[in-house]
Amino acid sequence: MKNLSRRDFLGLSLLAGAALATAPGFLNQKTFAAGKAKKMPLGFQVWTIKDQLITDFPGTLKMMAGLGYQAVEMCSLPGYESSGFGPLMKLKAKEMLKIINDAGLIFQSSHYGMGEFRNNLKERIEFAAESGQKQMVLSSFWLPKGATMDDWMKAADELNEMGRKTKEAGIQMAFHNHHMEFEKINGVLIYDELLKRFDPDLVKMQFQVAVVNIGYIAADYFRKYPGRFISAHLADWSATEKKSVPLGKGIVDWKEFFSSVKEGGVQNVFVEMDPVTFEESAKFYSSI
Repeated sequence: MKNLSRRDFLGLSLLAGAALATAPGFLNQKTFAAGKAKKMPLGFQVWTIKDQLITDFPGTLKMMAGLGYQAVEMCSLPGYESSGFGPLMKLKAKEMLKIINDAGLIFQSSHYGMGEFRNNLKERIEFAAESGQKQMVLSSFWLPKGATMDDWMKAADELNEMGRKTKEAGIQMAFHNHHMEFEKINGVLIYDELLKRFDPDLVKMQFQVAVVNIGYIAADYFRKYPGRFISAHLADWSATEKKSVPLGKGIVDWKEFFSSVKEGGVQNVFVEMDPVTFEESAKFYSSI
């Protein structure tokens, strides 16, 4: 997914600054905790705007809040160091939380890599707890293309044990899918086998709605596997243009989606698409 150009980003930042004080979706951690919000706060995943975020962490967060976003899902700073997050590694847990909250956003979730879970799980749990995170999401096993179903199941067993340790710290482990988990091995869908293998209490799922473009519907899974999901990445798809489009402009039945999230167990939603879709997607969410 392409990032905003510097010129486009600065333009959006100026608009966001003016709108920040009056944005209808603007709320802080205390307001949400008090249960005053009518629905789940709309969040965003930082990956697609990582370059801007790394350049100006507080300013980018405030810009997104000004567009109507209320929550942020980060990427683990040391885990994603090679992807460009290195400059932010100087931030301490409580310092990062304060910057996020000062921007008017809540912070409960981050993405992590399997390598850092294997080698530094204790440190990651400590950082997550200190920064107020309630969910630690594995972005993917990133198994090789020729991986067998046994390979997938061994990785699932490993994540169950990691989830046991995060649970002891009061943090929910979750697994994020990409399209690769919706491939089949000998006619068997990998994603369904993972759901069978994961301990329902130790590992919840973060559903990537973008798989709608290959025929898999989030609401179907929420109803088939009640209580197994903790969050979702929101995206929409135009069947005619063959590309991602702002929420409400594509083929996703959002009425069906939101009528099924409670049954699925979903507690958080995060938009993850091309940044040019962010503003219109936030407007759509505020209208439903």
